[in-house]
Amino acid sequence: MYLALFIASFLSYSDNWKHILTQNERGLIVTGNLFDIKIGYASFKNPIALASMAGITDSAFASGFANAGLLVLGGYNLDRETNEAARKETERNRSEFITDTPMELIKSELEKAKDIGTTIAINVRAATLEPFLEAANIAKEAGAILEINAHCRQPEMTSLGVGEALMKNLPRLGEYISRIKKTGVVLSVKVRANVVDDLELAKTIEGAGADIIHIDAMHPQGVDVGVIKRIRNSTRLFIIGNNSIVDFDSAKEMFSRGADMVSVARAVIKEPGIIDYLVDEISSVQALTGWYNAPKHICGGGDLRALAFCCPPVKPCAVHAALKQVGLMPQEFTNLKLGFSRGTAIESGEGTCFGSMAWCCKITKPCFLRDSVLERTKLSDVEYMIIKKKLSEHILKHRKKC
Repeated sequence: MYLALFIASFLSYSDNWKHILTQNERGLIVTGNLFDIKIGYASFKNPIALASMAGITDSAFASGFANAGLLVLGGYNLDRETNEAARKETERNRSEFITDTPMELIKSELEKAKDIGTTIAINVRAATLEPFLEAANIAKEAGAILEINAHCRQPEMTSLGVGEALMKNLPRLGEYISRIKKTGVVLSVKVRANVVDDLELAKTIEGAGADIIHIDAMHPQGVDVGVIKRIRNSTRLFIIGNNSIVDFDSAKEMFSRGADMVSVARAVIKEPGIIDYLVDEISSVQALTGWYNAPKHICGGGDLRALAFCCPPVKPCAVHAALKQVGLMPQEFTNLKLGFSRGTAIESGEGTCFGSMAWCCKITKPCFLRDSVLERTKLSDVEYMIIKKKLSEHILKHRKKC
């Protein structure tokens, strides 16, 4: 964990950051407006989430993790069919939320969750569309997010066309999303990687109008962080990365490949303090750099946002493959970067490799040439990275293909 004194020395470059630091007995807690993460009416105080766990993650359990930016309650069963399937699952010792009055249950849970003090989502399952629509209206009225469970792989559910079965029926999933979004609810879809074509799935979810893809990056050999990168490169969806987030290194792997948020599940049972720990760590990164989920460099396996850190495309390297992905010619890319940087603080760069910080790497990579310019121009690390983030958005705004 970064020391508060060390952070304060970095933040002294910009008075705008000073008011967001507070202390507690564990060390650094960063609050206030450090993160600016919003989707529709939903806003998140940080990019760490508690994922839903059937039979476990209700409002009482989630209240112990109020420091998270998002708490996903559920999964809740919305109709007779899914509740009956859940009863069958409990006969083989699985945990489930079972009720004869599902809408009353989620109303009650959302009412109780109001006092937790963070953004709430409800993960739900149903065998037909109508219960989803009713739950969506309830969630919207409570200022909560609705999450379609297209993730559950229990046979009792999939035999109903529920959970993972929705990923295998993209027309039906797309119709559900499109109809549910008409309620105005902020909508997430929880899915599992490496079951169907992940990019086709993500594009269907995006095309139908969902706001968030919450992806369990499951792979037979472990965690597939590459699926986060592939979806980041192909869609504009808000991405929540999930699977085996057990420490900050595993969280960083997903953030650096394009996750906007990461979610923790079973790890909170083994180590209840992990949410607070991850919040502290990612807040420190944001305070120090201004871009908490900055990508790895393109040559290091980063997603297309990392074009903001690339050198001019004048020699054989990975940047050319990335430019082909976005449909830009080398000269177009050069013009985009130089045009954006003109008149900004990164236009200068005398003494750097290519004479402008438009071509310089991310701040966490040591470079005395870049750092000497930053010191001379009194540009802070945070300010530098914020400009680089805007540059990445500018480049991808001009992409010609996905």
